[in-house]
Amino acid sequence: MADDSDAERTEPASPQRLQKAREDGDVPRSRELATFTVLMTAGAGLWMTGGALVGKLELALQSGLSLSRDQAFNPNVLIERITVDLVGVLLACLPLAGLIMLVALASPLLIGGWLFSSKAFMPNFMKLNPIKGIGNMFSTNSLIELLKAIAKTLVVGAVAWVVIMGQKDAMLGLAVEPLNVGSAHVGELMGKAFLFIVGALGIIAAIDGPYQLWHYGDKLKMTRQELIQESKESDGNPQIKGKIRQMQREMARGRMMQNVPTADVIVTNPTHYAVALKYADGQKGAPRVVAKGVDEVAAKIRELGAEHKVALLEAPALARALYKHTDIDEEIPEKLYSAVAEVLAYVYQLRAYKKGEGLYPDRPTKLAVPPEMDPHNPASQQQQPGTNNGALH
Repeated sequence: MADDSDAERTEPASPQRLQKAREDGDVPRSRELATFTVLMTAGAGLWMTGGALVGKLELALQSGLSLSRDQAFNPNVLIERITVDLVGVLLACLPLAGLIMLVALASPLLIGGWLFSSKAFMPNFMKLNPIKGIGNMFSTNSLIELLKAIAKTLVVGAVAWVVIMGQKDAMLGLAVEPLNVGSAHVGELMGKAFLFIVGALGIIAAIDGPYQLWHYGDKLKMTRQELIQESKESDGNPQIKGKIRQMQREMARGRMMQNVPTADVIVTNPTHYAVALKYADGQKGAPRVVAKGVDEVAAKIRELGAEHKVALLEAPALARALYKHTDIDEEIPEKLYSAVAEVLAYVYQLRAYKKGEGLYPDRPTKLAVPPEMDPHNPASQQQQPGTNNGALH
């Protein structure tokens, strides 16, 4: 058998393998996508709440610088003023912080989803293996991560350089602008630079997200032998399952054959079908089928019946109907009550005759088997009830 090398891992990961990897804490993740999402959310939040936040910080600064000499040297007043200003600033920052935290918690839903695995917290001493660590340093994945880091640095650095150089004159002009105008202009320049730089990260995240999904699927690929082995472990070996089913059938057949000697009558086809019926006097319900079979099984039922002196009656339509519409240990269908009652009446009269009680009974010549109950009855030639002649052996 060929070795399970990476080149042979051509089959997509099965649901069982994916579930096991997830239980082990191994899911696809894109740090670039999570970083871009959080930074973009922070920028949008600052854009929407920046005015109110700056206003609150300005009021806190004015409050802190407007203390009189007596208040500045009074610890109680000073602590109270600082506490009030600090609480005000924190409340002003709370919406932005809450928004960033919410997005940071929701970002895993983009790739991989939320995951909590206790196995991820278990110590893995294989990670302390220096040989394996050196091997990981020079692996293909490490090389790709290095190239990604270099590309990210180059892209972000190039975008930042272009943005800064494009706003060089505006930045130099801030020195001669009034304070209020200059402050607003600084915020505008910073917002524009932030937007372009985070946009560059968005391009990297758009590439890294699909790559991480592909890399995760490629890492968990399986060989055909692994798929076959997993199928055997989850569904069972087909050969073993077939042997178990055969044993179950043999055991069920053995239990069924044990019931044949207790039957009142065996209705036959005469050679293809055999159905053994039993009716207990005084017991509620209709007669039950205690054994049935076709071909070899039918022959065995007839053989056991003859050995234990169970009456046999040739009634092809009734035998086929009983076999088709009744399972083992089930009561006969209501539509067959009349035909089976006539058969049992004949059997009981025959028993009485053999004991010297009464005359030899007439064989049943008409058994009322509805045509639709006989599986061999052609649709174009509906068999009328009462056309089955019986011959007792």
